[in-house]
Amino acid sequence: MVDLSALRSKNRLFYVLLAVAGLVALGGMYAVHMMESHGHIISGMNNQIVWGIPHVFAIFLIVAASGVLNVASIGSVFGKAVYKARAPLASLLSIAMLGGGLTVLMLDLGRPDRIIVAATNYNLTSVFAWNIVLYSGMFSLVIVYLWTMMERRMNPFNKAAGLAVFVWRFVLTTGTGLIFAFLTARQAYGSALLPPMFIVLSFAWGLAVFHVVQRVIYLWNEKSLDPAIQQRTKNLLGVFVIGSLYMVATYHLTNLYFSHQTGFEHFILLNGGSITNMFWWGYIVLGNLLPLLLIYTPGLGKTKCVIAASSLVILGAFAFLYVFIIGGQAYPLNLFPGYEVSSSFADGQIATYQPSLYEFLLGFGGLAIAFIITTVSVRVLNFMPQDKPYIAD
Repeated sequence: MVDLSALRSKNRLFYVLLAVAGLVALGGMYAVHMMESHGHIISGMNNQIVWGIPHVFAIFLIVAASGVLNVASIGSVFGKAVYKARAPLASLLSIAMLGGGLTVLMLDLGRPDRIIVAATNYNLTSVFAWNIVLYSGMFSLVIVYLWTMMERRMNPFNKAAGLAVFVWRFVLTTGTGLIFAFLTARQAYGSALLPPMFIVLSFAWGLAVFHVVQRVIYLWNEKSLDPAIQQRTKNLLGVFVIGSLYMVATYHLTNLYFSHQTGFEHFILLNGGSITNMFWWGYIVLGNLLPLLLIYTPGLGKTKCVIAASSLVILGAFAFLYVFIIGGQAYPLNLFPGYEVSSSFADGQIATYQPSLYEFLLGFGGLAIAFIITTVSVRVLNFMPQDKPYIAD
């Protein structure tokens, strides 16, 4: 029998969550209105730090949107049934996070209406123009991919669509990395390692988000995940976290090898104050070492530990992006190696940055948009992974 009281309670909770997310999204719109009316002077961004907290949120959502599709690709391209059952949910999360991330980027332009110019007048020498094509192509391909999974007559095209999405998401994340790799006006960037580093980072961040969302959906439907499936995805997350650590370590070691980059590396790794603390405690310890401990310590492979590890990976992702984006802009460009540069325009000085409430409102507004898209879609359509029935002990 259906428990009507529990059903009504769930319905109320659903609308309460939707209302809260809507208020957060409206808070983001309010921040956009204030920054457009008064200018970015009311934010913490300045002439040195032109990309702030909103960009940390946006880049996380975009990179994770690509990485979460790894779950779908393992199923559709490589034929793994366990992951194929999760492909619809992974695709939905990709669309939701990409939508939220791009909304933050578009609304932080100062003149959101100028996006029409960017979409209709392509400068093929600009990596930003390339990303207009990459983002719109990603949306289109993932929607077609979902269609081939959810419409029976389109099932024969599923593998082809899955392969197209698999290739495109690599290209998309490469494009995101190239935004920074082609930006030589900052000491932190201009490295050929950035595109592959962002690809590997996307694997860990996307799977971590998927673990958390899948857990919430199973709890909502009062179901338990098969321990064998949990073990497989948990170990995969561990491999991705190790791969992420390797790529980040390689990036910093490569910078240390070049004498003109040692000052920047000392700033990030040793004497950058809050930036250094964010890197070591926020990203390395909280975002990598603790999750690996939770994943690989014998006897800790339970659901709560996996979700805790995934949540820590997500927090570590924000810490990494803060260090990479804010710290990379804070350190001055070494215009004349071997000489000290100073001027009334703060040349040669470490830039300061204090994020404002408006920036956080805009960033969380993007998260709220992704949440609303996911929640409403899961409510309306069946995105629950279809595994064989499992009865918990």
